Amino acid sequence: FRLAWSGAGFATLVEDTYYLDALVTALRVAALTAAICLLLAYPMAMGIARARPGRRVLLLALLMLPFWTGFLLRIGAWIGLLRDQGWINGLLQGIGLTDAPLPMLYTEGAMLLGMVHAYLPFAVLPLFAALLRLDPTLLEAAADLGARPSVAFLTVTLPATAPAAAAGFLLVFIPAAGEFVIPELMGPPEALLVGRVLWQEFFQNRDWPVAAALAVSLLVLLLVPIRLFQRLEARP
Repeated sequence: FRLAWSGAGFATLVEDTYYLDALVTALRVAALTAAICLLLAYPMAMGIARARPGRRVLLLALLMLPFWTGFLLRIGAWIGLLRDQGWINGLLQGIGLTDAPLPMLYTEGAMLLGMVHAYLPFAVLPLFAALLRLDPTLLEAAADLGARPSVAFLTVTLPATAPAAAAGFLLVFIPAAGEFVIPELMGPPEALLVGRVLWQEFFQNRDWPVAAALAVSLLVLLLVPIRLFQRLEARP
C-alpha cells in the first residue's frame, strides 16, 4: 500500500469555476447567516442578562431547548411549516390572505431560516457571557449624562462586547460554511454550496481526488477565522 501525491484534484478546482462558485456561495451564505444570528442575538442576550436570576435560568433553558431534540426533527418541523400544504400556507389561505400556496420551501429564505434557527444559540451565548461581565454602572453613568438608550448601546455596550460579538459571528460562520443538511433539505436546487458539492463528488461522482482537494481548500479558507476565534478566546 503506497500513498502518492497528485495535484490533479486542485488543478480541476482551478480550471472549473463550478467549484469556485460553490466555495464563494458557501462563504456568502455562512456570512449572511452569522450576520443575521448576531443581529438577533444582541436583543436576546441583553434580555436574558437583564432578567432576574431565576427567570434567567428559564430563558437560557428555552434558548437551548431545540438542542434537546434531534437535528433532523427540527428541520422536518420547518419543512412541515413551510411546504405548500403546510401549516403557514394553510393559515394564510384559511384567513383569506392568499388564494394559492406561497412558495416558501426550497428557497434561499427557507435555507437561511433553517440555518439561523440551527446556529442562533452559538451567537447568543458569548454575548450573554460578555453582558453579564459588563459593569452596569457604566450604563447608569451614560444615562445620567443624558445619553439615550441607543447612544448608550453604541458607546458603551457595543465596544465592551465587540470581542464576544466577533467570537459569536465566527462560531456561526465556521460550521455554516460547510453545512450540507439544511441546504439539501430546505434550499433551492441551484444553491450549490460547498457541502452539497462535496457530498456529490464523494458519493455520487466517486471523484475522491477532487472531493479531497475541495475539502482541503475549504479547510484552508477557514483557517483564518478559526485562528482568529482562538485568539479571541485567549484574550482575558
